[in-house]
Amino acid sequence: MIGERIDLKTNDGVLDVHVFTPETGSGPWPAIVLYMDAFGIRPALAEMAQRLASNGYAVTLPNLYYRTPFAPFAPDVVATEGPERERFKGMIASINQKMIMEDTRQVIERLDRHSSVRRGNLGTLGYCMGGGYALTAAGTFPERIVVAASFHGGSLATDKPDSPHRLAATMRARVYIGAAEIDASFPPEQQVRLEAALTDAGVRHTMEIYPKAKHGFAVTGHIAYDDEAAALHWRRLLDLLKETL
Repeated sequence: MIGERIDLKTNDGVLDVHVFTPETGSGPWPAIVLYMDAFGIRPALAEMAQRLASNGYAVTLPNLYYRTPFAPFAPDVVATEGPERERFKGMIASINQKMIMEDTRQVIERLDRHSSVRRGNLGTLGYCMGGGYALTAAGTFPERIVVAASFHGGSLATDKPDSPHRLAATMRARVYIGAAEIDASFPPEQQVRLEAALTDAGVRHTMEIYPKAKHGFAVTGHIAYDDEAAALHWRRLLDLLKETL
């Protein structure tokens, strides 16, 4: 991993947080919390964080799996049924919204003491499972988060009591949903439900469907990575952040 590592003591262990800042300039920079996808933090995700940071941001990538150390997953192996896929699903199930929001609270408190981070407004960003955490954070910390973006996020509007869409009424952030056209984790019925929740709550938002793209299209190294869709994602993301942060 590149970037500055900060270890935060929590009730569940030591949360390693990786902070990426522009390679030139001294800041302070507006902060973005980047929530990882289900494969965990790894060099490819760190490279994406650094790319984003190079545009003038302090990008924080917390290791959401710190409670249960794990060996890296091979995406092609996880895609098929077997022990590795079960282990993969077990890691996803090992965390939940409540846990990650407590982690987020501690991350924000630490960023407020970081010399390279501008205090005040924050952004959240998530890929795959991280998309839901980005939206939940916007509803949990409305006084701090002014922009939240989810790319091919899954389970954004389910029947579960902790579904992100249920927090729409408390969100003050501008919200962007970049959804894959082919994504069983965010089917049309969830899209409709999320759109209705955000609209009814008066949340300024955009939901965009990426044609022919599959779940995982924006993440470098993912088996569903799509050059064209990923490039569009970068344009949308950078424009959104420029307008809000």
